[in-house]
Amino acid sequence: MSVALRNAQSAVPVRRAPLRRAVCALRAALGASRFDVGLVCAGNALMQRLNGAYRRCPEPTDVLSFPFHQVAAGELPRPRCRDEYNLGDIFLGVEYIHQQCRDTGEDFDDVLTVTAAHGLCHLLGYRHDTKPEWEQMYQKEAQILEELNRLTGSRLRPLTAGLF
Repeated sequence: MSVALRNAQSAVPVRRAPLRRAVCALRAALGASRFDVGLVCAGNALMQRLNGAYRRCPEPTDVLSFPFHQVAAGELPRPRCRDEYNLGDIFLGVEYIHQQCRDTGEDFDDVLTVTAAHGLCHLLGYRHDTKPEWEQMYQKEAQILEELNRLTGSRLRPLTAGLF
């Protein structure tokens, strides 16, 4: 199935092909290759509106995930028909992420990929509201990023390394 990537902002240049390839590899590492994923690269204004509408937090953020299915952490959806082979949509706050990278000196493309991995985990039911949930999500992110690292020679690590 496919990764539909849309760049809905113009503030930050995004290398779409490498990002799409990385998300395809991450999706495969999750065992979800047969599911479609929508990926939207968004600016601060859109992320602020979405974050305010869905999380009651009207400020820009790095990632928002909107799952198509409600599943327990680590479970794959069980589609009943072809149209349900969809994990959902991930909105990457590229303008927000770019500013963070400028502040920290981290590589923008690497952080974008790690943020997409984080969003994919959310689409599959992983959360980080409690320490046990965080530990479970951290382990899954580390596992799929390790697979991507093996394929690409990267050294990517989960976003949530210091959360708890």
